[in-house]
Amino acid sequence: MCLKGKTIGIAFTGSFCTYTKAFEQLRRLAQTDAQIQTIFSDAAQTIDSRFGKAADFLAEAERITGRPPILTISGAEPIGPSGCLDLLVILPCTGNTIAKLANGITDSPVLMAAKAHLRNEKPLLLSVSTNDALGMNMKNIGLLMNTKNIYFVPFGQDNPEKKPNSMIARTDLLLPSVVAALNGRQYQPVIQ
Repeated sequence: MCLKGKTIGIAFTGSFCTYTKAFEQLRRLAQTDAQIQTIFSDAAQTIDSRFGKAADFLAEAERITGRPPILTISGAEPIGPSGCLDLLVILPCTGNTIAKLANGITDSPVLMAAKAHLRNEKPLLLSVSTNDALGMNMKNIGLLMNTKNIYFVPFGQDNPEKKPNSMIARTDLLLPSVVAALNGRQYQPVIQ
C-alpha cells in the first residue's frame, strides 16, 4: 500500500498496554512512503509503566519516522494554520481522550493536534482503547461517531468475561482504515 505524498500524524495517548501493537503499526505505516509526524500526550511522554519507559517510546518513534515528536500544546497548535497533515490518527485513543474530544476539551498536545487538524475539515481516525467503552464512555463514542470527519479503526470487546465494558481497536486494520478515512469513508464493519 503506497501513501506516498501523504503526511500522517500519529498521536499517542496513555493506553500503554497497546503500545506493542501501536508501534508495530507505526512501523508498517512508515513502509508506505507516507511522511509521519508523531505527537505524544503528557502521560505518554512522561509515564514509565510495566510496558516500557516513556523515553524509550519517544526515541523509537523518532527512529521510525525520522522526526522528533511534538510534545507540547504550543507545538501542536500550528497543525491547524499550516494544514500540514492529510490525516491524524490517535493510536491508542483512551477513554479520557475520547471524553475530552467529545466535549471540546483541549488540554494536551494530542487534543490540540486533533482540534487544530479538524478545523481544516480533514479526517481524524480514532483507535479506541478503553475499559469503559460500553459504560460511561459509550455516549462519547456515539457523539464522535456522529461527528463530521471523525472515523474509527474497527473495534470490539477484548475480554468480555473479565472486562465486560472494555473495547479495543483492531489495530491490524489500521492501514485499510487510513485509506478509507482519506477517501471520506468509515472502514466497515466498525464494531467487530
